[in-house]
Amino acid sequence: MCRSIKTLREPYASDVTGEDVRAAALQYVRKISGFRAPSARNTAAFERAVEAVAAATQALLDDLDVRPGGIRP
Repeated sequence: MCRSIKTLREPYASDVTGEDVRAAALQYVRKISGFRAPSARNTAAFERAVEAVAAATQALLDDLDVRPGGIRP
């Protein structure tokens, strides 16, 4: 699914920006909606979905506990 979405967590990515998070959210919403660009009547719903997915993505990244070496005690 969505092979163009990149992993945004350490150690796979560093210095992840809000733009990176929004780009991943946009790719996800495009994939599940089937629209590359929504029609005028669907634009508001499309944009709300992108913002919601971006917010959820950022919350996830903020809450992840990633330990060096990937080893959890």
